[in-house]
Amino acid sequence: MGTIIGALLPVVVTLVLGFFAAWHHDFGAAQASVLNRMVMLYALPMSLFASMVTTRRAELTSDLGLVAAIAGAMLAAQLVTTLTCRFVLHRGLGFSALAGLAVGGPAVPFIGVSVLGYLFGAASAIPIAVSALVMNIIQVPVTLVLLSIAAAPAQGKRVAASSGAKPAAAAQAATAAAPSGTRSGPGPVSGRRLGLGRHVLAAVKEPVVWMPVAGLVLVLAGVGIPASLVAPFKLLGSATGGVALFASGIILYAQRIMVNRAVVAIVAGRNLIVPGVLWAVLAAVGMSHALLREAVLTMAIPVASIVVILAVQYKQAQREMASSLFFSTVLSIVTLGVFIALT
Repeated sequence: MGTIIGALLPVVVTLVLGFFAAWHHDFGAAQASVLNRMVMLYALPMSLFASMVTTRRAELTSDLGLVAAIAGAMLAAQLVTTLTCRFVLHRGLGFSALAGLAVGGPAVPFIGVSVLGYLFGAASAIPIAVSALVMNIIQVPVTLVLLSIAAAPAQGKRVAASSGAKPAAAAQAATAAAPSGTRSGPGPVSGRRLGLGRHVLAAVKEPVVWMPVAGLVLVLAGVGIPASLVAPFKLLGSATGGVALFASGIILYAQRIMVNRAVVAIVAGRNLIVPGVLWAVLAAVGMSHALLREAVLTMAIPVASIVVILAVQYKQAQREMASSLFFSTVLSIVTLGVFIALT
C-alpha cells in the first residue's frame, strides 16, 4: 500500500495545487486551456515519441498472451462504453467518446512506471509499452475523430448565430472559417457536412497521433536513435503529466467537482469493472498467475489526464471528465491496493 500511495500521492497533490491556484485567482479557465494546448501540441507528442523510440522491438513481440490481454481489454472497454453511452443511454457523441477513453484507457504513460516498475521490475516494460501503443495509436485517434464529428454541428450553429445564416449556409461558412493548413490549435475541423475521411485526416495531422506512430515505425524498422537526440524530446515531454494534472485541477475549480451517475459509472468501470472482468476472463482461460497479475494491475490504474485535456480542447463534458479523473485517482489508492492483495 505504501508503494501505491507513493506513486499516486504526487498526482493527487498536483491536482489539488491546480485547484488551489484557481481558488487563489492565480490561474483561470483560459490559462488552463493554454496549458492544455501546450501539452497537446508539444509536451505530450514529444514525450510519446521519446518513449516510443526507446522501446526495444523485442518488448513488443515477447509474451504475446500478455500483449493480447492488455490490448484486448483496453479496446473492448472503450468500444463497449462508447456504444453503451451513445445507443443505450442516448448521450451525445462527444461525451460517449470521452467516456470510452476514460474507461478503456488507464493512465499507464503517466504513473505506470512508478507502480508497475516497482511491482514487476524489468517485466513492467511490456505492459507499459503495450498500453502506450494502444492508447496513442488507436484510442486517442479514434476519440479525436469522434470528437471532431461531434463538434462540427456545434461549430456550424455558432457560425449561424454570429452571422444570421441559415443552417446549410452556416455549415459552409464554418468549413470556410477553418481553411486548409490553418488552425488555432488541435481542435475540431469545422463543417456539418465534412466526410469521415476529412475527420480522420484531421486527427492524423495532430502531433499527438503522428509522432508516436513515427516512433513505432522507427522501432519496427530497427532504426536506433542516439540518446543525445532523444534527450531534447524528454526535457519538455517530462512536463506532460504535471502540467496536464495542474490544468485539470484548475478545471476542477472552474467547473466544480460533481458526483452524478455518469461520474460514478466511469470511475467504477475504470477502477473496478474492467480489471475485475479481465481477471475473471484470464483466470478462465488459464493464464499463468504472473502474467494475469501484470495484466490486471495494469488495467486497474486510474483514468488518464488525456481525457480532461481533450474535454477542455473540444469543450465536451469538461466537468464530468475532470471529476472522473479526480475520484478515480483518489479512490485508486484503495482499489489498486485491493487488486494487489487479491492477485
